[in-house]
Amino acid sequence: MAAQAQQESAVVPVHDSVRDREIRVEQEHLDRVYRRLEEKISEAEFLMRDAAQRGHVGTPGALAERDAQVFRAGVHLNRLHNEYEDFLFGRIDLLPGKDGKKGPDGAYTAVEPAEGAVRPDNTADIAETLHIGRIGVLDEDYAPLVIDWRAPAAAPFYRSTPVDPGRVVRRRVIRSKGRRVQSVEDDLMRPELTASLDGRELAVIGDGALMAALGQARTHTMRDIVASIQAEQDLVIRAPAASVTYVEGGPGTGKTAVALHRAAYLLYQDRRRYAGGILIVSPTPLLVAYTEGVLPSLGEEGQVAIRAIGSLVDGAEATVYDSPAVARIKGSYRMLRLLRKAARGALELNDSPQRLRVVAFGRRLELEAEELADVRRTALGGTAPVNLLRPRARKLLLDALWERSGAGNRHTDPELAAELRSSFDEDITSEDDFTAFLDAWWPELTPAAVLDAMADERRLGRWARRVLNPGEVRKLARSLQRDGRSVHDIALLDELQAILGAPARPRKKREIDPLDQLTGLEELMPVREETQRERAERLAQERVEYAHVIVDEAQDLTPMQWRMVGRRGRHATWTVVGDPAQSSWSDPDEAAQARDEALGTRPRRRFELTVNYRNPAEIAELASKVLALAMPGSESPRAVRSTGVEPRFAVAPGALGDTVRTEAARLLERVDGTVGVVVAMRRREEARRWLDGLGDRVVALGSLEAKGLEYDATVVVSPAEIADESPAGLRVLYVALTRATQQLTVVSAERDEPDAAGVPDLLRD
Repeated sequence: MAAQAQQESAVVPVHDSVRDREIRVEQEHLDRVYRRLEEKISEAEFLMRDAAQRGHVGTPGALAERDAQVFRAGVHLNRLHNEYEDFLFGRIDLLPGKDGKKGPDGAYTAVEPAEGAVRPDNTADIAETLHIGRIGVLDEDYAPLVIDWRAPAAAPFYRSTPVDPGRVVRRRVIRSKGRRVQSVEDDLMRPELTASLDGRELAVIGDGALMAALGQARTHTMRDIVASIQAEQDLVIRAPAASVTYVEGGPGTGKTAVALHRAAYLLYQDRRRYAGGILIVSPTPLLVAYTEGVLPSLGEEGQVAIRAIGSLVDGAEATVYDSPAVARIKGSYRMLRLLRKAARGALELNDSPQRLRVVAFGRRLELEAEELADVRRTALGGTAPVNLLRPRARKLLLDALWERSGAGNRHTDPELAAELRSSFDEDITSEDDFTAFLDAWWPELTPAAVLDAMADERRLGRWARRVLNPGEVRKLARSLQRDGRSVHDIALLDELQAILGAPARPRKKREIDPLDQLTGLEELMPVREETQRERAERLAQERVEYAHVIVDEAQDLTPMQWRMVGRRGRHATWTVVGDPAQSSWSDPDEAAQARDEALGTRPRRRFELTVNYRNPAEIAELASKVLALAMPGSESPRAVRSTGVEPRFAVAPGALGDTVRTEAARLLERVDGTVGVVVAMRRREEARRWLDGLGDRVVALGSLEAKGLEYDATVVVSPAEIADESPAGLRVLYVALTRATQQLTVVSAERDEPDAAGVPDLLRD
């Protein structure tokens, strides 16, 4: 805002002819960029064809080189073919620098201006102009046409302010559609200067790039903020990746966008280090769908996995939400004790045999139920995963049978005794009866099977003794009896996978490449070694640990979810993004303990985002009243703009759905983008029926699903219902009230106790 105010006081309005001229200048540069891109595409296509022809040579080395070169050329070609909106989006005009060193991207590296760059009469010449874009582009002489937004030379585009301008005189945001420049918006970083470029005074166009970006209509997918990143956000994005980067910020401060841009930046800075992949954990599938297009638009895809917390376990997908009471049970640390008991108790399911009978050395040997129980208790005395204890149980059974046989006393010679014992074990284990017994008595358990077994209330009550009270046992068992896994079930499945373990599987043989058959190479290489590309694809599919983990909306993770996420980053660096004031988990202290265990002893680096770029001041002020109730003493982030449009209050005199539909239709007429209708979780399906037929610009969502999303306008339905859903209900309501970028309507129902103006009790002073 300070930049805008100084600019408005220093710059007189410009004529359309000046604006047209500046757009024309940027269009000429963009045309040159696209001509160069077309040349690079042709080069990449040539490399693809040339690499493919190398396979005809027929040697193993040529084939490996072919695969590697095709892969590299394909990746490069894919990036060049992506012509995103605003491919080239920024420009900075710079004073001469203190030194003349050039970086790898061809731009000068100096941050501060040279002595004498500004003349005594406050005039100066622009020494260098840099255009900022989604990927870097060099001309034929390796001079920069476009600087990658992540490159060090691009940092002043984001960090320069009128208080600390560095070399930057003018910062320009360029808006384009396809290959056509639509508009330009300028910020003047040194308004006191009269700067010249090519003998002409530097023009300043528009009302400020940030305000222009904030005024754009929203869609159902997130746009990147690469053209409007602000200084405090850029510090987080470019922070060194070592250890843990912890970022706090209230609604609208850009936490999610910063997390996504940080992933792209880290890959750009050290692609080799992060070849192990980057995992971004989002709270809901809605937020994943909302954000998944951002990384490709920033020039990165393939090495970043964006997963909802309910989708972290392969083969399991969360389709339902638990009630707050059940969620508190499943998310609590107590579940760890219960799951360990259940994993061992599940061995006794399916009519576990109570007697073992085998024949060895012509003798029938038997172990009765009590002896088998002793063997099982001894085997389970270790800390290894249950499925991996099966070999130990097998050996203990053989030991018990050997002792029962009395054969150990036949020989005093150790070698003869060992030989007899080996023959005894071989004799027994070759019997089908023994193998069938072992399969039934110590079956291979799966997480899903154990969780299903916990749905039996009587059985669960035995396992949960001294862990859960009878009421909690009943709620938990009933929640596990329904169809479909819940978001909280996924963390339980992951914990059970760690408790049970997975026996080693024989590795599958790879198929023979048809090209190898044509060249006769299959005779030399019966099983073809996988290529570098195939190995990368296989590791990506099998990946359960990552090189860097980014947790979005971290304040919502339960202790059990933190354990699940922690397993995926045991050797990783971390970026943890959250806001305690928006937490939907009822026991933040317990979650903080689990978070600290997941992050280990790694040093923490903390940042705070303090500016609300989403909500106008009128909406932010209303939401702050709920924040004062939810977390007394907390401060809301500062809103950077005001629209003059106060929140609207409506009361449902009869059918709640009719009022909500009317208010949603009203907002659709007043905004160009999307309208979100936020209701208590139990009303989600009902609310979707209310809005049926209004079009795809309006969406109904539950209070817990609204996290991280934004809309041009929102309708918040019955604040009292949302606040009463759970012990964290006031914090969830605070989230719901901070989703709108332009207009907010609050609809009160009977429980809200609205006053004569329709303002519900929770939102009154």
